[in-house]
Amino acid sequence: QVQLVESGGGLVQAGGSLRLSCAASGRTFSTYAMGWFRQAPGKEREFVAAISRSGGRIYYADSVKGRFTISRDNAKNTVYLQMNSLKPEDTAVYYCAATSSYYSGSYYNVDGMDYWGKGTLVTVSS
Repeated sequence: QVQLVESGGGLVQAGGSLRLSCAASGRTFSTYAMGWFRQAPGKEREFVAAISRSGGRIYYADSVKGRFTISRDNAKNTVYLQMNSLKPEDTAVYYCAATSSYYSGSYYNVDGMDYWGKGTLVTVSS
């Protein structure tokens, strides 16, 4: 159905920036709401940001509001996560995910997503 591939992770100093990309396969990308999640070692996977099919609705975890920006380009089958003012606690594997659900509440939950990428590692040093 849908395959997702993340890129753009790496090692940055605290206060620095990274831009993650998630490339999706298929012609039905615009029918999926997209989300970013992250998982630190030994921790549960947590919600970071989500964007609706048209990009008109955007949601962020409180921990990243004002620092991260999610966007999508349906013509390019790509969703982005611009991360600014990075903190050591942002260190995690970041996952792109897709859901066909129209219920926005599902965007916050791991179980609400239908497809996942393999993740890209972001490491923020102090």
